Amino acid sequence: MVTIPASKLRSEVRFVDLAAQYRAIGAEIDPAIAAVLGDTDFILGRAVDRLEKEFAAFCGSSYAVGVDSGMSALELLLRAFDIGPGDEVVTVANSFIASALAISHTGARPVLVDCNPENYNMDVSCLERAITPRTRAIMPVHLYGQPADMDPILEIARRHSLVVIEDACQAHGASYKGKRAGSLGDAAAFSFYPGKNLGAYGDAGMVVTNDAGIADALQKLRNYGQEQKYIHVSQGYNRRLDTLQAAILGVKLRHLESWNAARQRHAGLYNELLRGSSVVTPNQASYAESAWHLYVIRTKNRDSLKAHLACQGIMTGIHYPIPIHLQPAYSDLGYKKGDFPVTEAYADEILSLPMYAELTPDAIQFVADAILEFNS
Repeated sequence: MVTIPASKLRSEVRFVDLAAQYRAIGAEIDPAIAAVLGDTDFILGRAVDRLEKEFAAFCGSSYAVGVDSGMSALELLLRAFDIGPGDEVVTVANSFIASALAISHTGARPVLVDCNPENYNMDVSCLERAITPRTRAIMPVHLYGQPADMDPILEIARRHSLVVIEDACQAHGASYKGKRAGSLGDAAAFSFYPGKNLGAYGDAGMVVTNDAGIADALQKLRNYGQEQKYIHVSQGYNRRLDTLQAAILGVKLRHLESWNAARQRHAGLYNELLRGSSVVTPNQASYAESAWHLYVIRTKNRDSLKAHLACQGIMTGIHYPIPIHLQPAYSDLGYKKGDFPVTEAYADEILSLPMYAELTPDAIQFVADAILEFNS
């Protein structure tokens, strides 16, 4: 058995601590799971219907449809809007690859634009140049939990008769000018991957929309295209949200606002402690209230700093080290290095620091001290 020195245990700071979250709410989670097991209500059960209603209300939208992942939420949304082969969807190069994969899996083509140097989201000044006669939709990504600048995106979309689908997979509870992410475009997709602000105990996702027709189409698409049992009106999929995951998420949703408030405090403390250092701290736009899914700094010495923090027992991440247009999977799009200079420059500089609701001020101080030590 390996024994870890006490000094090491005191200094270790996890990137995300799901065990700490479970310890805090386990007394609520366990009965919710037991209720599903007792009812044997496993597929599209009552907890799914309840979560859909509660999450739609939380987002300020009329409808929510639970699915098996955030990527399925994006893909099925595109399909519900009848987007497919021959169509184009504009999104950002600076995102997780699932944003583009969801487009590709419908048969449509992802068209990428660069990110805003101030907040890492879609650079709206590049958007209109990316629109062609084949463009059907715009997919802004609320990266790291901060909403994209939606008003100009929506104005451009209206001018070109385009659908706006929010990739809100990192933005549970974030706000844009007082409105929640998920209620800003024609529809939105959320991921409940375990490390998200609202995370399941496995893969799960949700679509929210104010469009009854889109919600109805999604309910069929996720469940074999069924209108009623054994009556299949479309060639659908098996992309349903498990009842067990819905029960877990229903418990967690009650805590989401307080967890996000804690993340906001943590971000403020990081900003204060790192003020005047050589790292660039994240900038929250005046129109936004970020959910602070991630706290991402920039530094020219990213890899060395990451190694230095690891030696102190501080876990970090890189979101994302290779932009979508430079991934081997997307060599067929025809983009090359240099096409999206801001995205490419930031990919070499960004570093995500520990961020979760249960993080303590002492841990944040320890992380900040280690960064200041490296930069001294």
